[in-house]
Formats: sequence, C-alpha cells, structure tokens
Amino acid sequence: MQSTEAPTDGYAEVRVVAASPEAARRVAEVLRRCFAATEQRSYPAGAEGGTRLDLTVDTARPAEPAQSWLETSRSVENARREK
Repeated sequence: MQSTEAPTDGYAEVRVVAASPEAARRVAEVLRRCFAATEQRSYPAGAEGGTRLDLTVDTARPAEPAQSWLETSRSVENARREK
C-alpha cells in the first residue's frame, strides 16, 4: 500500500525502480553519500520482474557533493529572484 501523505518538512521519499536489486542498491548508495537516509526497503517491482526500492532522505542534512550543489543552486536561484 502506498502512502499519500507528504513527508515531514526537510525530507523526501525516494522510489527507485530497476531491473535488478544490485542496480537499485547502487542508486540508493549514491543518495546515501549525498544525504542522510533511512534504511532502504525493497519490493518486487511487478509481474514483469525488477526491484522497487524505497527510502527517505533528509534534505536538511546534505553531505558532499550534494551540499556544494545545493549551495550553488540556491545562489543561482537567489540571483534570479533579485533581477
């Protein structure tokens, strides 16, 4: 059953669907290197196979390299608003 509730402010729910569990785990690992995250939960993706992986990331606690990217994107967004 899928939740229709929005995550708490500062968090994002992420769903990865991949052909193999290994591919889904690789994507989750990259996200965990950039953001604090919960343990992943994996499920079959459907009748045709594959894996669905769900995790929650804390966007308020980014790590490198996401922190640098977020700071840069915020600076660009603020500059656009000032024009």
